[in-house]
Amino acid sequence: MSRDDKRSPDFDVQAAELDHLADVPTELLVNVVDRGGTCWWEVMTTDPPSVIDEVMPDRALAARMCAGCPVQRECLELELRTDGAETAGVWGGLCEIDRRALHHVWQARRFRAAHHEDRDTNGGER
Repeated sequence: MSRDDKRSPDFDVQAAELDHLADVPTELLVNVVDRGGTCWWEVMTTDPPSVIDEVMPDRALAARMCAGCPVQRECLELELRTDGAETAGVWGGLCEIDRRALHHVWQARRFRAAHHEDRDTNGGER
């Protein structure tokens, strides 16, 4: 198995699962992730889990690091919104490659939604 694992997630589905967070203020997302993120609690209270001796695909590592975290979607929304495809590491249960691919789909959904709202508020005009 390669470092990136060959199974591709359905980015359209994942982006749609974040739609309900579109209107949540960024500051609130920061607060929610900061207070409820499992990774923050682990880093602040214990040593991070050791994965140096383990070889696992990036997707498996991301899934393991975020398993059981109650704010995965909020974390992912925050990351896509603030840094998008530019950051490294694991955010919202996704590795860098998957998060970068998702970012393009997520941006397109938000762009379409914004333009749809513009048409609705302008009587069908742009």
